[in-house]
Amino acid sequence: MGLNTYGNISLQNLKCEMLHNPLGIGTTHPRLSWQIVSDTRGVEQQAYQIMVSSTAEKLERGEADLWDSHKVNSDQSVMVSYAGKPLLSRTNCYWKVRVWTNKGASSWSKPAMWTEGLLNQADWKAQWIGCDKGFSWDSVSKFSRLSARYYRKQFDVKAGIKKATVYIAGLGHYELYVNGKHIGDQVLAEPPTDYTQSVKYNTFDVTDNIKQGENAIASILGNGRFFTMRPKYKPKKIKEFGFPKMLLQLEIEYTNGTRQIISSDNSWKFTADGPIRTNNEYDGEEYDATKEFVGWNNIGFNDKAWLNAESVQAPGGRIEAQMNEPIKIMDTIKPVAINQVKPGIWIIDMGQNMAGWVQMKVKGNRGDKITLRYAETLQPNGELYVANLRDAKVTDVYTLKGSDLETWHPVFVYHGFRYLEISGYPGKPELTDLEGHVVYDAIANTGGFETSNELINQIYKNAYWGILSNYKGMPVDCPQRNERMPWLGDRAVGSLGESFVFANGNLYAKWLDDIGESQKPDGAIPDVAPAYWNYYSDNMTWPGTYILVADMLYRQFADEAPIQKHYASMKKWMDYMKRKYMKDNLITKDKYGDWCVPPESPELIHSKDPARNTEGQLIASAYYFHLLGLMQKFAVLLHKPVDAKNFSAQQANTAKAFNQKYLDKKKFQYDNNTVTANLLPLYFGITPPEARQEVFKNIVNKIQDEAKGHISTGVIGTQWLMRGLSEYGRPDLAYRIASNNDYPSWGYMVKHGATTIWELWNGDTANPAMNSHNHIMLLGDLIAWFYQDLAGIKTVDAGFKQIVMNPAAIHDLNSVKASYQTPYGLVKSSWTKNESDFKWHITIPPNSNALVYLPASITSVITESGKAITAIKDIKLMKMENGKAVFRVGSGNYDFEVKN
Repeated sequence: MGLNTYGNISLQNLKCEMLHNPLGIGTTHPRLSWQIVSDTRGVEQQAYQIMVSSTAEKLERGEADLWDSHKVNSDQSVMVSYAGKPLLSRTNCYWKVRVWTNKGASSWSKPAMWTEGLLNQADWKAQWIGCDKGFSWDSVSKFSRLSARYYRKQFDVKAGIKKATVYIAGLGHYELYVNGKHIGDQVLAEPPTDYTQSVKYNTFDVTDNIKQGENAIASILGNGRFFTMRPKYKPKKIKEFGFPKMLLQLEIEYTNGTRQIISSDNSWKFTADGPIRTNNEYDGEEYDATKEFVGWNNIGFNDKAWLNAESVQAPGGRIEAQMNEPIKIMDTIKPVAINQVKPGIWIIDMGQNMAGWVQMKVKGNRGDKITLRYAETLQPNGELYVANLRDAKVTDVYTLKGSDLETWHPVFVYHGFRYLEISGYPGKPELTDLEGHVVYDAIANTGGFETSNELINQIYKNAYWGILSNYKGMPVDCPQRNERMPWLGDRAVGSLGESFVFANGNLYAKWLDDIGESQKPDGAIPDVAPAYWNYYSDNMTWPGTYILVADMLYRQFADEAPIQKHYASMKKWMDYMKRKYMKDNLITKDKYGDWCVPPESPELIHSKDPARNTEGQLIASAYYFHLLGLMQKFAVLLHKPVDAKNFSAQQANTAKAFNQKYLDKKKFQYDNNTVTANLLPLYFGITPPEARQEVFKNIVNKIQDEAKGHISTGVIGTQWLMRGLSEYGRPDLAYRIASNNDYPSWGYMVKHGATTIWELWNGDTANPAMNSHNHIMLLGDLIAWFYQDLAGIKTVDAGFKQIVMNPAAIHDLNSVKASYQTPYGLVKSSWTKNESDFKWHITIPPNSNALVYLPASITSVITESGKAITAIKDIKLMKMENGKAVFRVGSGNYDFEVKN
């Protein structure tokens, strides 16, 4: 990531497949990206040269034995495909790049690297090992209790070690050790999949951990999603995979060119009678420190009493390199308060609803048991409120060994909580004895957003915490109750907003693989993927996320690969829905409607009022139309003109049928005139041009008059609401909805103490059967609207190569300050306004350009850095449009001012 400078041009953030120096990747044509840094305006890359070498020394000498692109005349600096010698398993690749721009050339970047993983099944010499049974202390039942499995192997190593690499798949989760040292800083590894379809493995460089002579390698296997949380319960609904198992291969390369392989087989030793007595993602982890094996993961440990590992059947899925970021402890939180509610029972307030665990320090007698229970909220009497957790026990138990100060946290489970109950603690726990570990995928925070409205800022903060809480190797709906499922509908548009906050490109690319793997032979796609729950209900809105997320990855990250990879499966699903459910060019099947509209009564989960709800066939047909448009776009991108033509023709037929069935041409309303019924066809482009303004008036009237300026849409309508209002000229109405603090609103959640986003608008009063306090599905397009409309940061097509900067200057909002790390670099938008002027600082990254919309009807009132804008040759007036002056600018920092 370092900089090399030549003149005023430097390079940074060299990435391979959107990762920094990844080990063991699974593609032989990885895509390379870099960012140009310069404080000179208008920097455009004109050419690049990439060198890739098999050793760092060769690269330093300029000996590109794998690939020398030579000078390529191109402005491409994002997703440049490797085009050198064929890459084999285990290949080390060291690379650097230099660029030529219109403002000068850079020197060579600092080197970066990647390594190839095990690309062929034949590369794996290891056997799957495990134990396909429980033990006397386990319970293979609805509330499963299965102790962790401990494995170890000792081996000898000769002199002359050149490199040592471990490849491991440990299902469901694993911890890895070499000579007593924990390897890596990942937790809850590796990411969950449908293990019958694919299994992810990880790669570690352990060269520094291996020594000449005797060595030991060891692992612990936890249950994760492999040994499911509720086995032998509702078998038609819940998918099971079996008992934990491991595939491990340690390869040692010697300086003389020979190789030694230590692999998992039945020569390993194994026990399940260790300190982790149970680990269940719903119910918690129990750890008995009196059963610890001192030195078990190092040489010299007596394992004669242990069992021999068994060779077991493979899980069935393809073994693939993990290409998304691992889960890690990403933050720590200090508790803010502690209160004794009963003798010996303490409630700790972390001050923030979060997902992860608590690390505890304690000193006591051998055999003392401490129980930790978790919850999001409290009862009026100050005790934990757990009714909304359903049957999840969310309880950790730690048994002391009775030595000096003991420090512990669980390793194979996580919890969603703000409050922690501790009982059995010797003495009084102090705040300094406890620390919250925030656990989520190790992806960068790429966005910042702040306004002059503190309520909006808190809503954004709540969204931030809700988003990170629900990244667990896949996007889950909630982190606390007996669900935690990757529901597709929650992320249809939410993923777009999230992409401004976190670099979630690899996570969502992995999730698209999960969705694709869950497709049935007839084309059906489930509502939950991986399909841990057997929910194939056939609707447009939940499975349609498959297509919407692929489009998001292309637009936000310039990642075309998911479209290429999944196009056939997407088309197959669209054809399936058409074949099975189309009648008169409309889709007749829906499942969820406009899920979770604000209900008419505070205790309800779902509204029973027909006037509030939108017909399912209308929703399904509108979504089908919209998805046809995206498929047409994909077909053009992939040079499939016949498909593009067919999608376009079906779009026209569906639009015609839709308007014939639902549009009242006298009242200019669709069906029963809900906001969602009118918004979907209007925003998607179904509404005839001559009717659009009248339909929009009905939307405005419904919001202003009937809803009193409040939200009245459910999950589906809210995905398009804020941007739809802004696109048709009413960002002020969108802002009113966003800034309300009475029911129903996001601000109402804040006002009632929320530090994340609720599952329901009435989360403080609704039935606990479905009432998570850490859900993000109700965010809809709010976060995307914050960045795209309030801050005014949009990409024209793919990856922010061309940017549109067009903020909505809301009357009641005095300032917005936002930043976003695009693939090309940091974009900034910071504006303030008062009665007399509008000031706006923007930053456009090198190798990008932008259309900038300034609120002025004449150019003479505009200055940039104190100079008349017309006198600055690098800023070109493009047009005057809707009371705004539109300029094209190149990269750089700009300070605009508009005098009223």
